[in-house]
This record gives sequence, C-alpha cells and structure tokens, in this order.
Amino acid sequence: MTDTTARLRLLRTPSVGPVTFRQLIARFGTATAALEALPQLARRGGGEVPRVPDRAVAEREQATVERLGARYLFLGEPEYPPLLGELDNAPPVLVVRGDVQLAHRMAVAVVGARNASAAACRFARQLAHDLAGDATVVSGLARGIDTAAHVGSLSGGTVAVIAGGIDVVFPPENAELQERIANEGLLVAEMPPGTEPRARHFPYRNRIIAGIAGGTVVVEAAPKSGSLITARLAAEAGREVMAVPGSPLDPRAQGCNLLIREGATLVQSASDVLEQLRPLDPRSVRSPADPFSPAPLEDASDADRRRLTDLLGPVPVGVDEIIRQARLPPPVVQTVLLELELAGRLERHAGGRVSLR
Repeated sequence: MTDTTARLRLLRTPSVGPVTFRQLIARFGTATAALEALPQLARRGGGEVPRVPDRAVAEREQATVERLGARYLFLGEPEYPPLLGELDNAPPVLVVRGDVQLAHRMAVAVVGARNASAAACRFARQLAHDLAGDATVVSGLARGIDTAAHVGSLSGGTVAVIAGGIDVVFPPENAELQERIANEGLLVAEMPPGTEPRARHFPYRNRIIAGIAGGTVVVEAAPKSGSLITARLAAEAGREVMAVPGSPLDPRAQGCNLLIREGATLVQSASDVLEQLRPLDPRSVRSPADPFSPAPLEDASDADRRRLTDLLGPVPVGVDEIIRQARLPPPVVQTVLLELELAGRLERHAGGRVSLR
C-alpha cells in the first residue's frame, strides 16, 4: 500500500477531519501507523471503531482522479498553496486541475450574492478584470458575483474552489466555464470525485477561498449569507476584509454595509484593493509560514478522560478554555479530544471550539 493510498484511507474515514488527521500524523509518523492505531484510540474514547475505507476504495479514487486529468496536492508539499497551509484546519489534501502556481501569487477573493443585481455583477466582472493583471482572483464558481468574477479574471488568472467533487458541475449552467477554468486557470476541490455538493460542504469550501487569498472583497451580500461567512473566516485567519458599499434601500447591499460598519475596508476600485494588500515597504514581506503543526500528543489517564468529558457539553467551548479549567497539559487534552472525535462523540466548530455530540 502506497503512502498516498494510506493517507486517502485515513482522510476518508468518518470522524477524521483536518485537525484530527494532522494530529494522527504528528503522533504516529505515517498514515499506515495511524490506521493501525485507530481502533484502540476510538475504544478509549468510549465509542464505536470508525469504519476505514478499504484499500480498493482508495485505489479506485486515485484511478478516477488520474483519469479526470487531475492530481492530488497534500499539505506540506511544495506546490500546496502557501497561505492556505497556514490555517490550522487547512485541508490535508486537495484535488486540482490546472496551473497550481496561480495559488502562489498574491491572491484576492471576490465573493457575493448568488441573486446579485445586474449592476453588482458588472462591477464584480470589471473589478476582477482589473485585479487579474496584478493578482490571482479566487472565488467559488457560484451563480451571480462568483461567476462574474471568474469571467472577468479568466484571461489574467483565476482560481475556482468548488464544493463538490472535481468532476461535478454546480450550477449546471457553469459547465463550460468550469472546464475553461480547469484548462486556463486552476480548479480546486476538497471532496472526492463524484461528490455532489451539499449545504454542509459550502462552509468548508469558503474557508479554502478565504485561506488561499490575502484578502477578501464582498461585492454584494445579504446580512445572513455564505459571503459573510467567507469574510468572517478571512478575518479569523488574519486576512484583509474589504466590502463594496451599496444602497441602504437594497437588501442585497446590507451585508456589505454591515461589514464596513464593523471595520471592513471600503473599496471602490482595484487600486483600493491592491493598496490594502501591498506592503508599504517591500522589505517587510515575509516568507510564507510553515504549515501549522499540532503539538505532539501524550497519553492520558482514565481520570484525565473523566475530568475532560465532564467539562464538555452540547454548547461549543474553546479548547483553550478547556485546557485552563482542566489544568492539564495541552498535549493530554488534545489526546482526549482526539479519542472522543474518533469515537464519534465530539464535534469540532469554527474558532477552535468543540462540543459533545
């Protein structure tokens, strides 16, 4: 069994998310060793042993990716998008088609409403076109603003992050555009080939959009929309958040106006966006940070497990707060949380929070 096959089997195992995957690799060194340790860890967590996909399933996925003209990018490899690798929940593997170097340039995410106004779509298309000469434009290939941003930046460099598999087109009317991006830009997916996009997949996609880019521009968005989720994720990652102001009479502009009120930078042109992303002094540019590496795990006692389980409940709470209240070393806490997650008893939330299922 190749290392790629072992890593895919580990990644496709239920209850193994990005954080858990990296903790397992950090502790056991290889995916093969981590797979062997899964049953014991799950039993310590007090739940059922997760069902690991067969080797044949992983090998079929590899064959499908190759047949589609795509390939894998694993976290830590030189071609993996450097800014994305700085996130603590960065995807351990991406499936990509196209020019991966586009994700190594200065990048700007342009996102907004699916039911955007004609004026907003025109603005997004022009903004993306003007940005593409200096930066890669990243978006989610959805209807409305996303589509306009990709169309405007296709000739200069665009990255489309999709919620389903690399071979699944959504929305259907973007089939031709998706294929053009795969051939002329970069198409990125986290889910395995053949995966139809579901509602729960879009927040995962949004974190990739925000993670690849140094800044996110919201062109038009309602107060409760996926675009604002992308903006929040960008802010949590320490990236620039920008918004285009709109009429207070248009509900589709309320999200952008709210972002500006809360501190997002007001932008009206590509030069405004680039001004936020370019350092005042080129010498202040630092090299991309090494990918996040979790602290090595340590074995926990039964008493430690009981103490931590008693502190957890259905309400999400920060891991740092759990460490403070438990008064245990962080590696011990992370070990117990890992065991609970593998047992299907723990759920991870944004912002480094966890809760019991």
